[in-house]
Amino acid sequence: MGVSKTGITGLSLIFVSIFAEIMPARRSTGLVLPLLMVGDVIAVLSYRKHAQWRHVWRLFPWAGAGVVIGFFAMGRMNDRQSRFAIGLIVLSLAILYIVRRLRPGGDEEEHARWFAPAIGILAGFTTLVANAAGPLTVIYLLAMRLPKMEYMGTTAVFFLLLNIFKLPFMIGLGLVTRESLVLNLGLLPAVLAGAWLGKWLLGHINQRLFENIVLGLAVVAGAVDIYLTAPSWPG
Repeated sequence: MGVSKTGITGLSLIFVSIFAEIMPARRSTGLVLPLLMVGDVIAVLSYRKHAQWRHVWRLFPWAGAGVVIGFFAMGRMNDRQSRFAIGLIVLSLAILYIVRRLRPGGDEEEHARWFAPAIGILAGFTTLVANAAGPLTVIYLLAMRLPKMEYMGTTAVFFLLLNIFKLPFMIGLGLVTRESLVLNLGLLPAVLAGAWLGKWLLGHINQRLFENIVLGLAVVAGAVDIYLTAPSWPG
């Protein structure tokens, strides 16, 4: 989790999936949130000078709306349906981005006008139901062609704001509790160590490799969620 906040953001779906496997998926979202917020604070302190605020403000209002939608949808979807839907969304958008990257050119500013609302609402929805907004944000910021340091600064600020906004909803749903906070304290040293490791890794990865790693992890995360949660497969 620490590495994902300060180094390779695409790793977020790995720890989200691990927590979802060892406890009920919805309960895991409440356990993970305070740890994510600690990682967010470290990332903001590390990369805030590189944040591109225009992208934060393009995404955040729509993401807030997505959180509200997710709050009301929480009781209408089971864990399996949520993960399948998220996997399908992430994989579809990743393919869209790859196709677009293979066709160079285009106006990023014009692209952002329609892409930011769509990504923002989906990110807000998925972050509430599964803490799974990371791959969606990856796809948006890669489409905006941000250098890796600006990418890290922008994601750091965006997720800190989004997780602060989300916290009262998670408390209201009974997913962040006194018991989960006690467990958070035991995991906190590992998050801090991971954040330090992530900063070291980021300094040793060039721009192209960085983009390929985070995009590849987003594609894998979406595909795995679809495979593990699909209603049925032939054979």
